[in-house]
Amino acid sequence: MEFIKMEIVDSIDAELRRVKDEDAEEEEDRDHTEIKEERQESSDGKDCIKINPPGKSFIHKLDSEDPTIIHTSEKPNTCPVCGKSFTCKGSVDVHMRIHTGERPYACIQCGKSFTCKGTLTCHVRTHTGEKPYTCPQCEKSFTHKASLRYHMRLHTEDGPFICGQCGKSFAQEEYLKHHVKIHYAGKPFTCELCGKGFTCKGSLKIHTRIHTGEKPYTCSHCGKSFTNKGNLKIHANMHTEKSALTCVQCGKSFTHEENLKSHMRIHTGEKPFSCHQCGKRFARKIILQNHVKTHSGEKPYTCHQCGKRFTDRGYIKRHMRSHTGEKPFICPQCGKSFTHKGNLKIHIRIHTGEKPSKCPECEKSFTHKGQLKDHMRIHSGEKPYACPLCAKTFKCKGHLKTHSRTHSGVKPYSCLQCGKSFTVRKSLNVHLKYHSGEKLHECPECGKRFAESNTYKMHLLIHSGERPFSCDKCGKRFILAARLKAHLKLHTDERPHVCSVCGESFKLVGSLRSHQKTHTSEKSHVCPECGKAFIRESYLQRHRRTHTAETLLKLN
Repeated sequence: MEFIKMEIVDSIDAELRRVKDEDAEEEEDRDHTEIKEERQESSDGKDCIKINPPGKSFIHKLDSEDPTIIHTSEKPNTCPVCGKSFTCKGSVDVHMRIHTGERPYACIQCGKSFTCKGTLTCHVRTHTGEKPYTCPQCEKSFTHKASLRYHMRLHTEDGPFICGQCGKSFAQEEYLKHHVKIHYAGKPFTCELCGKGFTCKGSLKIHTRIHTGEKPYTCSHCGKSFTNKGNLKIHANMHTEKSALTCVQCGKSFTHEENLKSHMRIHTGEKPFSCHQCGKRFARKIILQNHVKTHSGEKPYTCHQCGKRFTDRGYIKRHMRSHTGEKPFICPQCGKSFTHKGNLKIHIRIHTGEKPSKCPECEKSFTHKGQLKDHMRIHSGEKPYACPLCAKTFKCKGHLKTHSRTHSGVKPYSCLQCGKSFTVRKSLNVHLKYHSGEKLHECPECGKRFAESNTYKMHLLIHSGERPFSCDKCGKRFILAARLKAHLKLHTDERPHVCSVCGESFKLVGSLRSHQKTHTSEKSHVCPECGKAFIRESYLQRHRRTHTAETLLKLN
């Protein structure tokens, strides 16, 4: 029996050394107690669970009393050497190796042998460096599940070390020291890119990935990447776990019940969260919290590259992609990438042909709600977007943005072949067809070519003499509806086009453009008779008639 006792002590020492090594890695002094749970499978497939109660040393438990057993049935299997009883026969076989000294599981790296397979698996990790157990709160990793469980007590359990500032208690003094830093202005770990301070090095490391765009943790199932292990672990559950939380309406699955409840409000239309200032209601609490900031003007999240401020952390995260150029959401069909997941979702409908947003007035369908919203203004006549320079109004923001270029003169779309610039991308695409010769429509009368069939058809009206659009005031007829629209302004006193330099107003935008040249353009058209210069050739020709009239008077 002396030999048996020595064998037990040796195995205990080895186990304690293993725990010590783990603790040294954590750089924290703590008592070497752990909740040890062993699961063994018996021949009939039932799990046997042995739990060592916390609060006592592992050696004392072995010397003085048996560990507590969770009793699922009787213990008919008894050790013939020491009389100890077990619920499973497999547990007796493993236990007998303590008495026989048998260690059938040997490490191929160092030759060290073990009584059970689980202990060998844990030992192998000392060679491979594998740490499969990660703390979901601070991302620290461990080789053994018991070490993680012990570590988790730092986050969850109350202890004797109490913070004098807020009263929060901790199981370890080291963790209290870490917590106290939150209350002080000093944050020793500073981001070199934006100057933001952090209380611990790990938080700084994760934060830096916002600037670099680095996402080192990649899902082996779908290739999606994450900045930290915790998010990857949560995401991986969607692939590995068979979720019992499924939406009965659309079949979508969730790993958390709270997420399913939130999702169900999409179908029910329920909006339980209400703003006390304006009464607006929301389906999710986080959306309400962000909305409240619009009343207070609070924008706590600042982009340190351009200074733009945001009400929500998610908004600044998406915004940062405009600086990094990151487009993490890739279309599986055509490979096109997007900065936002929502944009990818809308794009995929181009491939599927899905148009879920239907107009209740004319039943026309659209790929997303934004298009439907703009379309609905055709029926309502609403034009909420007004130009601050000429007061012209538009149905959608994009049209106003394009229109504003007529005032600024900005032409952001340039042809790489000839250098010609355009205010809208569509005009550039049409222009490029002239270089490629793609699908050009040639006029049989004059040989002029057109890239678009609509432009070609309108051109043919010039030769046919047909003018389908007539003015109901004076009877004048026009080829284009746009020209009739411009003409109708001549019958009104409306002068919506105002010069930003001198304030003079005009009925037609063309007249305003001509006028603006008097402020900005050079006078390149010079009269050969008197040297007077003009901004337009037509003005010069008009002026030259004055010389002709003078000459005729002299001759007479």
